[in-house]
Amino acid sequence: AQATRTWVSGVGDDVNPCSRTAPCKTFAGAISKTAAGGEISVLDPAGYGAVNITKSITIDGGGITGSIIASLVNGIIVNAGANDTVRLRNLSINGVGNGLNGIRYLAGKNLHVENLTIQGFTSNGIDMNLGANNGNLSVKDTYINNCGVAGIRIQTSTGTATASLDNVRLHANQFGLDAFSGHVTISNSVASQNTNIGIVAESTATINVERTVISNNTTGVSGFSGTATIRLSNSALFNNGTGINVAGGTTVASFQNNQFAGNTVPGTPNVFLSQQ
Repeated sequence: AQATRTWVSGVGDDVNPCSRTAPCKTFAGAISKTAAGGEISVLDPAGYGAVNITKSITIDGGGITGSIIASLVNGIIVNAGANDTVRLRNLSINGVGNGLNGIRYLAGKNLHVENLTIQGFTSNGIDMNLGANNGNLSVKDTYINNCGVAGIRIQTSTGTATASLDNVRLHANQFGLDAFSGHVTISNSVASQNTNIGIVAESTATINVERTVISNNTTGVSGFSGTATIRLSNSALFNNGTGINVAGGTTVASFQNNQFAGNTVPGTPNVFLSQQ
């Protein structure tokens, strides 16, 4: 029978029942022995391997911070049911320079990401790429760096994506946050030293930016294509090559309470909003 709580250890074995005293060795080994809605906990620091999640589950590194080394593969794939919730806490996911995506969120009602470090992937740190169903992404207290495309990329085919990012550090990627569709809020965060754009909205995406520092990027924020919208409030754009870029029919709106300094080409919002 599957257990509601299972355990992994660097000295475990996947033939074990994944109990506290007989833990498994990998997340993939433990997930098959964990009931839907259950939790996998980490006993000691080790590498626990890539995992494909197809049901409601929590993976928690606790105070140990369980690690996933994901060379040439995706670190975690979330392809769960339409009503499933997945929680990932206290993990380190390292692509060692050639991994694909740190987390690939393909399906599932909710994905909660808390206190993760994601680094070294050739594509995205978190790739929210939903199909027909709606999905909700929550990312908190997370550091994503050195990814070849985006720290966080958000897009859907026919479903609706909603994302909330709080205290997230997007550092030294090509794009910090890149949204193609859906509604995204980023607050209390930093997008810095990204080689292309710190925060970019494309196609039909709307991004609300609150109390966030966007600094030392080639471009700070960009309404890049389509009817995309970015709204800036209580945020700072410092020392970017171009502070604000507005293209085509896109909107970059300011609540007129932001700070701008040191941008080589300042740029300007094309819509100014009143505070209410």
